[in-house]
Amino acid sequence: MAFRWCVLGFLTAAPLLAQAPAPAPKAAVPLTATDLESFLDGFMPLQVEHGDIGGAVVAVVKDGKVLFAKGYGYADVVHKRPIVPESTLFRPGSISKLFTWTAVMQQVEQGKLDLDKDINTYLDFPVPPAFGKPITLRDIMTHRAGFEETIKQLFVKTEPELTPRRTYLIEHMPKRIFPPGKVPAYSNYATTLAAYIVERVSGQPFEDYVEQHIFQPLDMHHATFRQPLPAALASQMSNGYKLASDSAKGFEFVEVAPAGALSAAAADMCHFMIAHLQDGKYGTVQILQPATAQKMHSPQTGWPEGMHAMDLGFYEESRNGHHIIGHGGDTQWFHSDLHLILDQNVGFFVSYNSAGHPEQDGSARGNLFSAFMDRYFPETTPQPPTLATSAADARAVSGLYLGSRRFETNIFSPLSLLGETTIQPDPKDSTLLMSADQKGLNGQPVRYREIAPMRFRDVDGTEQVAFATDSTGRRILYLDFPFELAQHVDHTFDKKTTNTQLLVTSLIVMALTLLGWPVGAMIRKHYGQTLALEGDARRLRLIVHLACILCFVVVAMLASFLNKFTNDFGLGKNGDFNIHFMQFLGLLTGLGAVAAIYQSIGSWRDSGRWIWAKIWNTLLALSVLFFFWFLFHWHLLNWNLNY
Repeated sequence: MAFRWCVLGFLTAAPLLAQAPAPAPKAAVPLTATDLESFLDGFMPLQVEHGDIGGAVVAVVKDGKVLFAKGYGYADVVHKRPIVPESTLFRPGSISKLFTWTAVMQQVEQGKLDLDKDINTYLDFPVPPAFGKPITLRDIMTHRAGFEETIKQLFVKTEPELTPRRTYLIEHMPKRIFPPGKVPAYSNYATTLAAYIVERVSGQPFEDYVEQHIFQPLDMHHATFRQPLPAALASQMSNGYKLASDSAKGFEFVEVAPAGALSAAAADMCHFMIAHLQDGKYGTVQILQPATAQKMHSPQTGWPEGMHAMDLGFYEESRNGHHIIGHGGDTQWFHSDLHLILDQNVGFFVSYNSAGHPEQDGSARGNLFSAFMDRYFPETTPQPPTLATSAADARAVSGLYLGSRRFETNIFSPLSLLGETTIQPDPKDSTLLMSADQKGLNGQPVRYREIAPMRFRDVDGTEQVAFATDSTGRRILYLDFPFELAQHVDHTFDKKTTNTQLLVTSLIVMALTLLGWPVGAMIRKHYGQTLALEGDARRLRLIVHLACILCFVVVAMLASFLNKFTNDFGLGKNGDFNIHFMQFLGLLTGLGAVAAIYQSIGSWRDSGRWIWAKIWNTLLALSVLFFFWFLFHWHLLNWNLNY
C-alpha cells in the first residue's frame, strides 16, 4: 500500500495512563489428542445444539501429524447421517483461494510467472489500463488489484448456468476504483483471474491442474473443485442448511470456482495444512520449495506497523501473542476457518454446514477458535497500558468510514450506505466505539483503547484497529483483517444519515401528496367545490402526481430486487429486463421532477394561490428532485448491469 504510515514511531515518548496491575497470565494446557477431544466434546455439541447448526467438523494438526479430527452433529439432519472426517465433504468457501495461490506460486517457482509483471502479459484478453499502472499477480494475491465488488452470478442454481471461465472474466470484469497496489479490497474476481493465468501458462484447466499438482501429491482423495461433484464423491457431500431445523439446501454452483468452489473432507484439509506448516513438504513430497513457501507466508509491505498484513494469499492473524496466518470462507450455507499457528507448528480447521441462529452473527467459528487458543496458547505477556492521548485521539478520528470492498459504480452502490461504520469516542471514558451495534460476547458495545499512537485494541479482546492518512489527506481506518480497509466519508451527501433522512422525508412528502389527492377530491365534492386549476396547471398537477406514483413503483421494484438478491445470492441474468424496466421508470421520475419544479414556480407566480400550497409544492418539487438525484448519484440508472 502506498500510504505506509508507521503508527508506533513515538511509542516510548508517549505519556501513559495509570493502570491496575494486569492479572496473572493463565497457564497453558498441553495440547494433546486426549485433552483436545475432551475439550471439544464438551464445547461443540452445546454450540451445535444451541445454535441450531446441522453439523460441523474440526481438525487439528501438530508437528506434521493429524492430532485430532472429528465431526459433530450430522451431515444429513433428517436421516442422521454422521460426519466422517476422512470422507464427508464440506464446502470451505474462500479457503479455496489458498489452493489457487499455491498453484500460482508453483508456476512462479518454475519461472513461468513473475509476481511483478503486468498480468496482461499472460492473458489472451486485455484488462484495460487505469491509473497509469498495470495490475500484477502480487497485487492480486494481496487483494490490491483495485477492482470494485461484483456479485452477479457469483452463485448459480444449475450446472448449465455456469459460464466458461474466460467468458465469465470478460463479461463480468468489474470497474477499477483504486490504483493497483494501493488499497486492499477483497476480490473473488481477481482470484479467478489469477487461476485463469495458471491455466494459460500451465496448459491445463484449473481443476485438472489442482488435482495433478496439489491433491494427488498430498493424498487428498476426497477433494475437488469440480461442479457438479464426481459420482464417486457426490454421495459423501454434507447437506448445507440455513438452520438445522430448516430443510436441506441444494449443491451450490460457484461461478468463480477457483475463489470458492472447493469441496473437501477435513482429513484432506489436514494434509494441506501440514504441507504449508512444513514449508511445502508432505511426507516425501515437496509441492513448494521451502524458500517459495516461506515467501508465501511472509507479510507484504503497505500495512501499518503492529497491524496484520497480507502475505501472498494468506492473511496474518495474531492471538494471545502468537503469529498466525490463515483464511476464512463462506458459501451460502457453509462457514469455515483455517488457521496456521506458525510458531507452534499447529494447524486448525473448522467447517460448519449451517450459519445457525442470526444472533450468532456467524461467530460460532470465532468463538471456537478463541476458546481453543485461550486453553492451549493463552496470553503470556501483559498488555500495553492505555495512552494518555486515547480520549483526544478517539475524538480526532471520529466520523463515518466506508469499507474499501464495496460497490461504487454499479446499481448495488446504495448498499455501501448500509456498510458505513461509525467511529465515536465513548463519552464515559477514554475509549473509542466502532458502531453502536457491534457487540462483544458480553452483549455490550465493543470498545477500543489506544495502546500506541493511533492504534487501538479491543478492551475485552484481541482485535486492533489503526488510523492513518493517505496521500490525498483522507483518513484511513485499518482493520484487523488486512484484505480490506475503510476510508473516511468526507462528503455530506455520501453519508448514510443524510441520505436516509432526505429519502424518508421525500417519500413522506410524496405519500402525503398522493393521500391528499383523493381526500381533497372528496372534500371538494362534499362542499360542492371544483378544483381551482385549469388547463396546463391541471395537467401539470396530474403529471406530478403520476411522478410520485412512479417513485413508489421504483421503490417497490428496488425492494423486490434486493429481496431477490438476499434470497437468491448472486442473482443471474434473468432479472436484467426487470432492472432495466425499473431504470426506465426511474428516468421518467426525472421528467416528473422537472414538471414538479415548473408546478412550484407557477404556484409562486399565481397571486391567488394559498401560501401553504406554494410551500407544499416547493417541498414536493424538492422531494421528487432528490429522489431522482438519489437514483442518479447511487448509479441505480447505470444501464450496464455488470454488478
